[in-house]
Amino acid sequence: MEEVEKKAALVPPAPALPARSVVERLAEAVENIARISDFRKSYKKQFCNLSRRIKLLAPMFEELKESKETISEQVLSTMEKLVLALDLAKDLLRLGSSGSKIFLVLERDRIMERFQKVTYQLEQVLDEIPLDEIDISDEIKEQVELVHSQFKRAKERIDSPDAELYTELLMVYHMSVDANVDCSILQRLAEKLELMSVSDLKQESVILHEMVANDGDHGEVIEKMSMLLKRIKDFVQTHESELVSLTSRDACETLVIPNDFRCPISLELMRDPVIVSTGQTYERGYIEKWLEAGHDTCPKTQQKLSKSSLTPNYVLRSLIVQWCVANGVDPPECPSKPQPVCSAGEHAKVTYLLRNLSSQNLEEQRSAAGELRLLAKQNADNRICIAEAGAIPLLVSLLCTNDVRMQEHAVTAILNLSICEENKGKIIICGAVPGIVHILKSGSMEARENAAATLFSLSVVDRNKVIIGESGAIPPLVLLLSEGSQRGKKDAARALFNLCIYQGNKGRAVRAGVIQTLMTLLLDPEGAMMDEALAIMANVSSHPEGKAAITAAEPLALLVKVIRSGSAGNKENAAAVLVHLCNGEQQQQHLAELQEQEMMVPLQEMLENGTDRGKRKAAHLLERMSWFMEQQKEVQALAEAEAEARARTKTLVDMLRDTASSASTDT
Repeated sequence: MEEVEKKAALVPPAPALPARSVVERLAEAVENIARISDFRKSYKKQFCNLSRRIKLLAPMFEELKESKETISEQVLSTMEKLVLALDLAKDLLRLGSSGSKIFLVLERDRIMERFQKVTYQLEQVLDEIPLDEIDISDEIKEQVELVHSQFKRAKERIDSPDAELYTELLMVYHMSVDANVDCSILQRLAEKLELMSVSDLKQESVILHEMVANDGDHGEVIEKMSMLLKRIKDFVQTHESELVSLTSRDACETLVIPNDFRCPISLELMRDPVIVSTGQTYERGYIEKWLEAGHDTCPKTQQKLSKSSLTPNYVLRSLIVQWCVANGVDPPECPSKPQPVCSAGEHAKVTYLLRNLSSQNLEEQRSAAGELRLLAKQNADNRICIAEAGAIPLLVSLLCTNDVRMQEHAVTAILNLSICEENKGKIIICGAVPGIVHILKSGSMEARENAAATLFSLSVVDRNKVIIGESGAIPPLVLLLSEGSQRGKKDAARALFNLCIYQGNKGRAVRAGVIQTLMTLLLDPEGAMMDEALAIMANVSSHPEGKAAITAAEPLALLVKVIRSGSAGNKENAAAVLVHLCNGEQQQQHLAELQEQEMMVPLQEMLENGTDRGKRKAAHLLERMSWFMEQQKEVQALAEAEAEARARTKTLVDMLRDTASSASTDT
């Protein structure tokens, strides 16, 4: 039996690979792990946690694949270790997904040892990765740090599986063939092992027989497991009619629940799904507990929540109900809070306005668009009612009209509708983005500013960041950031910040001239856009093109001033920019300037009193400055030693000359 486990754990050493190959192999490993699902019930929590943590590493490898920066030998060596650790994790997860259920329980101790080994190796490798030396965004760095801390906690505490199941299964395993087994024990084993149907029993039997074929030396042990399975099979077939209702009642637990229907926190089927401000959906009860515990971030993305309100996800809930009905599972009860609905009169008014919106009369269209704009602004009930009545496609069709006032009404109505999380997807599906970008480029100032606000609202959803970035929205947003009103600049800045969370959009923003615009805003004496400008600069500074453009703009004196006297949030972002600059090609120059500015004390104060992220950035800068000062001392010591050697040589030469001169005089 021990050999069976050892063989499953063996992974051949990987040969040294080029950097690109290593990153691609890491991305492929995580992708393969993401495909493994439907874990055995006895270890479901452990396997799901391991899989979930590993999948959170995927964005790091995706950004590294897009990066053009060279990966150092040290980082490459660590990444190769990570390849091996992920291979071990993949083998363990496959065992947890398709291995023998009986084997997994009876080999509990060895399985838990493998969990500990995989967890330990992943924690160690993640601890070794120098995140500030690789080209990934700050958001991804923080996500990797979160995963590392989760593995660190998991390393110290591995949850044990069902002890009662292990004890009873082991007892039956050691019984003689002729011994009678209590029916209640066999029923519990069948339920907990999920061996309640003929197909489940047949599959388990096939897996055990394959183990016998693959491991003849320990066939006797596996044969005993097969005999144990036969006892359970005989019991199930004898009591099949009694177990039918039980199987039906537990259908929800035994069915493979689609991942989109599971709460990211509990991993269970959602009954009352709600959307947070980042666009992620959670079970209401679990996200409320998360918020009540004092958290202000999205558990899945780790983005800061712009607001704590929760919006019911009616579309997803409807899909969950349909899935439950199709699979014989009791559908979720209606949530305690009633769904907002329009009154009959309001619904009739919306229908009337939509009819006018389709009219050939320009004045009727313009008037209807203006009224829908106002209705959508009033409350959530109206936004849902207007969208469900089919207004979005009609409004989208008006975005490219030549009538200026119509454009303003249409884009603003879409903006107001997008406030409802449920409508964001409908707006994207209806193809609104090109029309919104058209207005952003050539509309009136009011329309342009509302278009920017609409893109900000839509870009809260991660997948929309890619769609909007590829649509050509970033250059006109940068232009609006430069020439819009104060409100327009704010909306443009928020949209740009959201879009630049996606690594692929950072280069687009830099090429659109965002750094020059940000510098103009940062140098504004009134400082009205200081917060937004620094946040965008910190976001873009992780990109190679962004780092080069920021260096060319020479912002160091300004960043130093912010760290000395700015707000906590601005200090954090200024330090984030400096961290990236001090890891680039001109790091010596930047570190020398920081030393000249005597930044050790302000950074030390920030390390003690700053935000959590600010403290990390300050610590990194202090470390880099200390390293630079040590280098300077070594250079100075070497120069002094060379000067002293030259002086000694000169003295020796002078002495030899004096001696030669004296000897010549004596002669």
